[in-house]
Amino acid sequence: MRLAIKQASLAFIEGEVPVGAVLVMEGKVIAKARNKREMSNDPAGHAEIIALRRGAKKIDNWRLSDATLYVTKEPCIMCAGVMVNARLGRLIYGCRDEKGGAVDSLYELLSDKRLNHQVEVVSGILEAECSEILRRFFQERRGAGAVERGGLENRCGGNSTQGSNPCLSAKKSPG
Repeated sequence: MRLAIKQASLAFIEGEVPVGAVLVMEGKVIAKARNKREMSNDPAGHAEIIALRRGAKKIDNWRLSDATLYVTKEPCIMCAGVMVNARLGRLIYGCRDEKGGAVDSLYELLSDKRLNHQVEVVSGILEAECSEILRRFFQERRGAGAVERGGLENRCGGNSTQGSNPCLSAKKSPG
């Protein structure tokens, strides 16, 4: 997870929403990535998707059933869908995303028995560090007035009118 946080830090420096991902197989890093939506003008430029693409290319197989993806923030619907389609073995993530999370918060796509694959999930790893970098990023963006400049907070479900960022919530919903 520390490598994923390092990737998130690089994204922060580049002006991207600071999310980092690292894909591991057999104890070895096979891919790492950070958000690149702004730099690449790619709506699918999320760290998770980039890492999964790189990993699949490296092992020359789209099936990643023996791989573990570490990501700093709970994945969105798009990223969770790619994880199911890649047959990802396990996801380990840091902080929840109460307004956009598709793993535990809004949806539970990776454990949905109606789908053809379920992904093992571990959450809350280095949660405070993962949420802190997001908090700082959006705090700086709010101060610079950049929230309106492309909806950066929407990637993490932020709410600029109240000065809070729901993806930093460590609370697990009841049930």
